[in-house]
This record gives sequence, structure tokens and C-alpha cells, in this order.
Amino acid sequence: MPRFFIDRPIFAWVLAILITLAGTAAIFQLPVSAYPPIAPPQVAINASYPGASAEVVEKTVTSVIEQQLTGVNNLIYFDSTSRSNGTARITLTFQGGTDPDIAVVQVQNRLSVAEPRLPREVVQNGITVAKANNDFLMVVALKSTDTGLDTYALNNLISAQALDPIRRLPGVGDARLFGAGYAMRIWLDPDKLRGYDLSAADALEAVRSQNVQIAAGSIGAEPAMPGQGFTASVSAASRFTSAEQFGDIILRANPDGSHVRLKDVARIDLGAESYGHDVHIDGEPIAGFAIQLAPDANALQVAEAVRAKMDEVQRYFPPGVSWFTPYDSTQFIRISIEEVVFTLLEAVVLVFLVILLFLQNLRATLIPTLVVPVALTSAFAGMYLAGFSINVLSLFGLVLAIGLVVDDAIVVVENVERIMTEEGLPPKEAARKAMDQITGAVIAMTLVLAAVFIPMALVSGSVGAIYRQFSLTIAISMAISAFMALSFTPALCATLLKAPDHEPNWLLRGFNRFHLQTT
Repeated sequence: MPRFFIDRPIFAWVLAILITLAGTAAIFQLPVSAYPPIAPPQVAINASYPGASAEVVEKTVTSVIEQQLTGVNNLIYFDSTSRSNGTARITLTFQGGTDPDIAVVQVQNRLSVAEPRLPREVVQNGITVAKANNDFLMVVALKSTDTGLDTYALNNLISAQALDPIRRLPGVGDARLFGAGYAMRIWLDPDKLRGYDLSAADALEAVRSQNVQIAAGSIGAEPAMPGQGFTASVSAASRFTSAEQFGDIILRANPDGSHVRLKDVARIDLGAESYGHDVHIDGEPIAGFAIQLAPDANALQVAEAVRAKMDEVQRYFPPGVSWFTPYDSTQFIRISIEEVVFTLLEAVVLVFLVILLFLQNLRATLIPTLVVPVALTSAFAGMYLAGFSINVLSLFGLVLAIGLVVDDAIVVVENVERIMTEEGLPPKEAARKAMDQITGAVIAMTLVLAAVFIPMALVSGSVGAIYRQFSLTIAISMAISAFMALSFTPALCATLLKAPDHEPNWLLRGFNRFHLQTT
């Protein structure tokens, strides 16, 4: 193979350029995160039983669902929480490598078996099953200079105007509101109910039966009488939207024509759906929501998209309301990646200087320097095919790979130079003879290094998840480096190297004497 590329250097150049372009294109497609996914996949079940205590939720909702979850495939364990506000959450943890989408489908199927045994209110409110992700990408909060807007008013603003547009952004897995929006609150007076011989169940049934959307139809629609000349849609009363409308709900009609209305036995006003969250920063009320990243999404791109969308949504906020990010994990990701990239550039420069100092030939130094970016950028193409992400561990593997990918090129260049100096052969003939001597050694060296790093990627569990991207990034870089040493490097040696025609300068002669004395 080396002789093929030595005789066809243009083909070697084209192949190296194509590999570099493929790696460069993969860089813009790879997701960016701080670390690779380490925790096993999780699925969360959320249910709501309004008005129930934690004990009631545990007995009627949580335990009923838990009984149906034991047969889910690859399930390790699950934990549940029943709260006093009537909500329940069950988190299922699966074995590493389980497809979370398949896990969601299996959990949904098991949940459908438990639904007939759940209270009607729980089923009506809806039970959600979604991939769980406890890590927040960022937290967006709203604050107001107007003291008339409290936490609940800001929560309602987020729920009505910001939450859905953010959830629709590509790469956003979910947006979790810390609180709730507005709802119509009905505070029943038990003494008045008793005086009218009514119960809370009577009031609830009246609200459900009268607060409905009616499809009234139309007049003159088909099938119509002969000669019908027009069609008119009929508008009917829809769901109630004000406290006055709810107050006019009739609880009972008496024989004498009088009525007992909801406002006669209850206080009705517009308030928060739940009062479990009251958030402040520096004593000022705020409202916020957390954004969770979708699998394989680019954290930096998603964060920028969220900021752009919030700037767009802010135009519809009341005067004095602004948004800010009290927590943003992308700052750590950005700084970490910038530091690793800076270290990567430093390593490339140091490798170039060390090679130049020891080879003492600019043309010979240029050859390994050209091989380094080809091997490193091609590693990104391998990461893309393997489903990896750009993170601290994978970039750390590239930093360590710099010193390894130049070894193959240095071995080839030194052997070609040695044959040119000792035997006086021209560069092309020297490259052919040199590759006949060291092809086996290059392949053996690559296999030995692969035998060191690849087994680290086969470790299971969280430890394997930590080291897999690190080790395979180095292995991919080494494989491409060996291929370049057998194709691109000998072609460069045959075209760029020249026989030495001058002695080293005084600085290099002094370094050579010092090096010989110390060794």
C-alpha cells in the first residue's frame, strides 16, 4: 500500500483532504455537553389527585401503579414520592444501554393496566409518562420592578406566554415550571352548605355539569328543507372565564322559584392553581422554570435558542417585567471546552517545536505537522459515527492523542532521512525502501496501542460510560494516524524531503553536543 501512494501523491493529498473535511463537518453536527451520559436511563410517571392527602395518594394512586411495574424489561428499581398537595411521582431506573423510548412505551403499556383501578379524578387530570432527566440545562426567571406583580402573577405570565414556545424549540426535552398558573379558586363555606342542606359533592357536580362547552350547531345546514336560502351558525355559552360567571352557577332550584347559587355558599376568586412555591431572590418575588436538554442535543445551541426566544417573547410582557438566568450550566461547558481547546492548540505548537528541535529540518518537521490535523479532525468523524459528543473527556483524549499520532509520522520521516543520508538515494526511492522496512512496525505499534485503549471501552456500567469516549477517541485517532503513516506520510516524504546540503547552525550544534553529553 505505501508504494501505491508514493507513486500517486496527488491521490494521497485528495484522500487526506476528504478525511479532514469529513471530520470538520462532523464537528458542527456533534452534540456538546460537559460530560458523556453516565447515569442509567430513567422514566418518570406523574399523577395528580386534587385535594387528596399524601396518605390517600399513596394508597389509591402510587401503590396501585407500582403493582403493575414489576414486569417491565431491564428495570433495575423504582422509587416513588407522594406529596400532600395531591401529586405523585414514580421514577423508574433502567439498565445502562436501554433505549429510553422503548422504556417509555413499556411503562405506558403497564400503566394502562392500572388505570381502571385509579380514582376517576386522577385519570381525568391525566397521567404523564416521560423520559426523566434530573439535570437542568438552565433556569430562566422573570422579575418585575412593579411591586403589584407577585410570584403567582409572574408564574401565570410564564405559563401563558413563555412555556409553550420554549418547549417547542429543537433540543429542548422539557421545561418545568416552578409553580403554577392562575386558576379559579372556589372556597366553600361548610356552615352555609349545611344551612342549605347541600354538600361539597353537590357543588362540585354543579360546576362540572354547568361549566361546559356546548356545540350548538347551525340553522339551515344540510340536510335542509327545500328552498333554504341561508345558513347561520349558532353561538352558545362556553366555559366560564370570570368569578361572576362561576358565582351564578345554580346549585339547587326550589319549588317556589328561588335558587341557591354557588356564590351563596362560597367565596370565588382568581388565584394560583397551587400555593406550594413562593420564590424570591434578594427579597424580590420572581418566577422561574427549568429547561431540560433532549438526548443528543447540543447544549450550547439550545441555550442560545432559548435566549433568543426569551428576547422575542419579552416584547409581549407587561412593562417592567424582564427575564434573567440565575443558573446556566452552559457557562461551565463553554469554559471547560475553551480551556481544553486552548490546551489542544498549545500541545500542537509544543509538538511542532519539539520535532523541529530534534529533526532540525523544517521540511521534515512540516510532514508530521500536516498529519496531526488530519488525524485529529478525522477523530471527530469517528466520534459522530459512534454517537459520541464533544465533551471534556473526549477532548482530553484528543489532547493525549496528539503525542501519539505524530509518532508514526516521525518514524517514517526519520527512516526516510536516514536512508537518504546513509545510502544517498533520492527521496522517492528512499521512501519506498523505508516503508518496506517499517510497515510492519507501524502496524504492530498501532495494534499494541489499540490493545491498551479498546478494552477500556468494553467496561460496563458507569465506569465504562466515563472511559468509553476517552479511550475510543484515542483509538480512532491512532487508527487514522497509522493509515496516514502508510499513505499520506510516505507520499509527503517522496515529494517534500531533500537531501541535507548544509551543516546545522551554531545553536543546533550546541544542542546536539548537550544532548549527546546528557545521553
